[in-house]
Amino acid sequence: MASNAESASSEKQGLHPRNPHRFRYDFNALIKSCPALAPFVSLNKYQDESIDFANPEAVKMLNKAILAHFYGIQHWDIPANYLRPPIPGRADYIHYVADLLGSSNDNVIPIGKAVAGLDIGVGANCVYPIIGHQSYGWSFVGSDIDPKALQAAKRIVSSNPVLTPFIECRLQSSSSNIFKGIVQPNEKFDFTMCNPPFHASQAEASAGTQRKWQNLGRDKVPQKDTLNFGGQNNELWCEGGEKAFVTKMIEQSVQFSNQCFWFTSLVSKKTTLPFLYKALKKVKVFDTQTIEMAQGQKESRIVTWTFLGNHQQKVWRQERW
Repeated sequence: MASNAESASSEKQGLHPRNPHRFRYDFNALIKSCPALAPFVSLNKYQDESIDFANPEAVKMLNKAILAHFYGIQHWDIPANYLRPPIPGRADYIHYVADLLGSSNDNVIPIGKAVAGLDIGVGANCVYPIIGHQSYGWSFVGSDIDPKALQAAKRIVSSNPVLTPFIECRLQSSSSNIFKGIVQPNEKFDFTMCNPPFHASQAEASAGTQRKWQNLGRDKVPQKDTLNFGGQNNELWCEGGEKAFVTKMIEQSVQFSNQCFWFTSLVSKKTTLPFLYKALKKVKVFDTQTIEMAQGQKESRIVTWTFLGNHQQKVWRQERW
């Protein structure tokens, strides 16, 4: 067993205190939960067990093992070249959303299936709903504009009985809408969450890919511009980047102001924030908060907003939590 000093030294800096991925990966335990991970594990140059993070299959298998070991997910797979998200950062978003809900509930985090979240852009991996349900028992709707991604997410949900009654995947048929066509009349969500495409163009996304490969010690990007964590065009970039996407989300959230308690979105670029604050002021939100997050050297934040006043929040809590 590791000493306290060893445990402290292996703790990843900046992750949420409830994040179970704060410490170095225990590859023996992960392989026990997912034997298929074993061929991808070897000693790195520091003589520590690791995987080749430049190998998309290795990253996918690590995710599969993490989801099996920490979240009891026995069946998880995604199509080639779809996003393989780093799970520790995804878990952080879920735990900060839990804190946000708790801050509106006398610091008691609401748990159970009555708490409903909407994951905008659930992707083929379905990671946010998996972590949210397995950590807090919440129910989820996951939306996506990509039919192939949604089919993959649906397969994950239907293949895991622990998820099936609690996660629903819905296709967004309109590229101009975010909530309309997904949120049904009289349907209520306690929170929405989104990891928006943050590049503004294919060229910008490709440059980001190049930087990631160089950070992994590789000079050349492999054929087909493959990312180690994958990603389709609509997952990585959109016209105007995250600034345009989240601004549109803010503008369209007005129409659903009484159907959601907290709207939230990840924002990767600090320079995006002034534009979003201006948009939030324009639509006259009741409250907005920015939650800082960090994972190692990478910094990001969650921008949150609600239209519900104090009395409306009280009624919401009484009726739902």
